[in-house]
Amino acid sequence: MLDIEERDGTRMATVDFGGVVKEVCLEYLPDLQVGEYAIVHVGFALQRLDEESARQTLELFAELGLLQEEFGDAWEMAATEAGADPVEEVRK
Repeated sequence: MLDIEERDGTRMATVDFGGVVKEVCLEYLPDLQVGEYAIVHVGFALQRLDEESARQTLELFAELGLLQEEFGDAWEMAATEAGADPVEEVRK
């Protein structure tokens, strides 16, 4: 959690997912504080994690390609899945 503020009566946080910054609702974890870690799904913080668990989870997601799937470039992924080289396609 980078920062927390209330917006229209809802506690919201700005979070960093390995360099990707997103907004997250804290309604399910109202006591979460800046600097803490949480599992986030579809924009909601669902479960608090300690730092070691958060690090292990991010490493596992990276190994499984889930971070790229969640935060990667959709056009690049579609081109790759279609067998095209996205860099080469841009040059054409």
